Amino acid sequence: MKYFLIGYMASGKSTIGKYLALQLNLPFYDLDSYIEEQEKQSISDIFETKGEIYFRRLEHQKLKELLQMEQDMVIALGGGTPCYAGNMEQLLANGTSFYLQYPLPVLVDRLWIEKDHRPIISHIKSKELLEDFIRKHIFERAPYYLKANYTLQLKQESPEEIIQKIKALL
Repeated sequence: MKYFLIGYMASGKSTIGKYLALQLNLPFYDLDSYIEEQEKQSISDIFETKGEIYFRRLEHQKLKELLQMEQDMVIALGGGTPCYAGNMEQLLANGTSFYLQYPLPVLVDRLWIEKDHRPIISHIKSKELLEDFIRKHIFERAPYYLKANYTLQLKQESPEEIIQKIKALL
């Protein structure tokens, strides 16, 4: 069985994925890290030098590689991964997906702190503009995210509490 964690930036997919993999005694893959290791280039450099279309094709290809592996695993996906190239349908056909859904103010607070390390939002100059950006992005991505097998509506739970919620659904 493959377990997929999806959600917007800063929703804790990688952190929760590592904990979940430990709890289930499974290998953990972070798709963005997997791409960076395979390409020997950061995601932001790929975006900058080759563009988003190239990145989305590469992301789809690397996701297919993980899906073709015979072993069970936990995979944390990039925020946009479910929204391109039929990826969400691939997730649904190949495992169980969990959408880590947070209220907009939580995401704004988390991303405001991290924004300098996230190229897609590093140019945003105020929290209000960041909120508008996130709101628009989530509106566009929600139809994909909401196809997940399970939606976890979260607020400020600890990773351990989130893992317990996931395990209760399994």
